[in-house]
Amino acid sequence: MKAERRNILLEELQNELGLLARSLRVLETSYHRCKGMSSSADLSEDDYIELEALTARFSRTSDLLTQKIFRIIDTLELEEEGSLIDRINRAEKRGFTESANTLSENRDLRNQIAHEYSDRDLARIIGDVLMLTPLLIQTVRAVITYCERFTSPKQ
Repeated sequence: MKAERRNILLEELQNELGLLARSLRVLETSYHRCKGMSSSADLSEDDYIELEALTARFSRTSDLLTQKIFRIIDTLELEEEGSLIDRINRAEKRGFTESANTLSENRDLRNQIAHEYSDRDLARIIGDVLMLTPLLIQTVRAVITYCERFTSPKQ
C-alpha cells in the first residue's frame, strides 16, 4: 500500500475511533441508567425515553464498529473487503469478540431497531439490547485497544 493511501486511512481511522469512543461513552451512560429496567409494560414515559436513547446509541455504536472501523482495519491489513459476514469473522479472529455470532446478533438487532413497528417488538428489542450491550461495550474496548497499533506515534 502506498504511504499516502496509508496515511489517509490512518487519519480516517483516528477520526472514526474518536467517534467510536464518544459513542461508547454515551452508550455506557445510557446502559447504566437502563440496566435495572425491565421490558415490561409498567415502564414510565421517562423510562421509555431512556430506553429509546439506549437502543439508538446501541445501533449507532454497532454501525460505527461494523461499517466504518472494521472496513478501515481490513484495508490497513490488506484484507479483501468482502461481506459483512467476512468482516465479522475476521473480527473474531482478531480477538475482538469470543464469537462472531455475537457480532452477527448485534447487527441483526441493529436492523430490528431500525425497523421496529409494534410495542411487542419494542419490548423484545429492549430486552435484547439490555442483554447484548455489555458484549458490545467489551468488543468496542477491544477494538480501540487493537487499533492503538495503527495510531501510536511510532507509525
